[in-house]
Amino acid sequence: MDKKLVIIPTYNEIENISKIVHAVFALEGGYHILVIDDASPDGTADQVKKMQQSEFPERLHLMERSGKLGLGTAYVAGFRWALERDYDYIFEMDADFSHSPQDLPRLLDKCKQGCDMSVGSRYCNGINVVNWPLGRILISYCASIYVRTVLGFKIFDSTAGFVCYSRKVLESIDLDKVRMKGYGFQIELKYTAYKLGFKIGEVPVIFVNRQEGVSKMSGSIFGEAFWGVLALRFRKFKPAEK
Repeated sequence: MDKKLVIIPTYNEIENISKIVHAVFALEGGYHILVIDDASPDGTADQVKKMQQSEFPERLHLMERSGKLGLGTAYVAGFRWALERDYDYIFEMDADFSHSPQDLPRLLDKCKQGCDMSVGSRYCNGINVVNWPLGRILISYCASIYVRTVLGFKIFDSTAGFVCYSRKVLESIDLDKVRMKGYGFQIELKYTAYKLGFKIGEVPVIFVNRQEGVSKMSGSIFGEAFWGVLALRFRKFKPAEK
């Protein structure tokens, strides 16, 4: 059986973490989870430790970091951890149920059907977003148009954070050279995979705004993505050295 790891970065997700862990582990297929917690003061990491000890000692893993170091650095740390442990498929997913765990098998199937990387897309089949303010929908949707225009990149939802990577994609990306730390990281990883010749597929999903907890979005995140995309346009890409 393929080894599958779902990476879930957290900061103050005490309302959601137990529910999202149980929802993923209720799926067939033997998924593992790596929670990467950035020193949440609300006790998120402590809750994960309790579940590790009492329920999921083999499948639930925890990485604790010293503070809020950025979404991109969390995923890079998780990717390294996964590659060291021979996982075949590695997923990115939020803790707040904006991404449905029920869609994980659909992302996996897309990769097994011939894609190297699959994206849970809000925009490849219309606009599938629930409970977002109109202004935020417009910003997100226009950001994807901006990326396609500047980079000539045909993915409809380049900022999506619900992704399945086959192992070979992450092995080929030089993780030391990933530069963006916020949501621009999502664009950078997809575009890097594309420039390295990997096939990326999109799976239409419904994105539901978080019901509990607080959003981590900020103006600086959008600023990094805006200028970072321009820089990507002129970057040269080559596979990581083995």
